[in-house]
Amino acid sequence: QVQLVESGGGSVQAGGSLRLSCAASGYTYRLKMGWFRQAAGKEREGVAVIYTGLGTTYYADSVKGRFTISQDNAKNTVNLQMSSLKPEDTAMYYCAADMGLNSPLSPLAYDYWGQGTQVTVSS
Repeated sequence: QVQLVESGGGSVQAGGSLRLSCAASGYTYRLKMGWFRQAAGKEREGVAVIYTGLGTTYYADSVKGRFTISQDNAKNTVNLQMSSLKPEDTAMYYCAADMGLNSPLSPLAYDYWGQGTQVTVSS
């Protein structure tokens, strides 16, 4: 079992930055951990993923060069630094974790989810 608690998020103007954090507890060894987002009326999509045992990262094309995912092993935390934010980044952001290795950006490949945190970017 893995428990996930997100923090961060909020409202920012276009071009600004925000930082999301996801604290994991329970089983935290060598997880695939990702950030996903779901805008109103749209499907949930993968944003950024990190394999905590390897440090390998994956990003959606829409956020490459603007978002950075990182891990803090001492705190069992995964962070998402978001810069150059755009109105289209507005969504509920979810942290997710899974013990498997496949399909890092697919929401279907994750068993554990946080409660979500809202990010709103105004133009």
